[in-house]
Amino acid sequence: MVDETAMPADASRDPLKRRVGDPFVPEEATGAVREFFGPAFGDVQEFVHMLEDEGEIRGLVGPREMTRLWSRHAVNSAAVLDFLPRKGQVLDVGSGAGFPGIIIAISRPDLDVHLAEPMLRRCEWLMDVVETLGLDNVTIHQARAEELRGKGKADVVTARAVANMSKLIRMTSKLIAPGGRLVALKGRRAAIEVDEAATELKRHHLAAQIHEVPSIMEEESTYIVVCTRV
Repeated sequence: MVDETAMPADASRDPLKRRVGDPFVPEEATGAVREFFGPAFGDVQEFVHMLEDEGEIRGLVGPREMTRLWSRHAVNSAAVLDFLPRKGQVLDVGSGAGFPGIIIAISRPDLDVHLAEPMLRRCEWLMDVVETLGLDNVTIHQARAEELRGKGKADVVTARAVANMSKLIRMTSKLIAPGGRLVALKGRRAAIEVDEAATELKRHHLAAQIHEVPSIMEEESTYIVVCTRV
């Protein structure tokens, strides 16, 4: 992908010293979630804190989501991590507030992570996050997925709450490198969406597999749809 926005790393912060006892940090975030994210927990926590401070004001998350930033967003986004390559480039389309793209960048500093988001105010937010966290493996593109065609291909294209599978395949197929894959976060309708996308899967020479990933914070699982070239 074209390198449009690169942010310098800043190793001087210590986010774990912030906000002990915050009302939006559940008990799980100091126990099971801390263990779940491992070394990445500090930066994930700082990212969630930023959303607590500015997410609603900047129109990134709704008021009902404020108490579910860990369970519904941070932990949910981490479900893609087991489906990423050992090395290479990841393109997250429709990054919005940064899910799952920022979670990927924090958790996998060895990957070259590109965030594609068409809205300027969301890109400005993503730039703020990248600068605050010192993420030097992130490039931000103010663009729709379709506008990136011909500018490069990624080993993995990720998406969360962007479109149904049929539309998502049309949007991203030409952005997937040979041997690469599309990794989409879905809910309980994942199997229905895959069935409805049968024609698009065939047209774009893709095969889909659905993986259920149990949540450590909610009863409902996350479903990961992995589409690979046939």
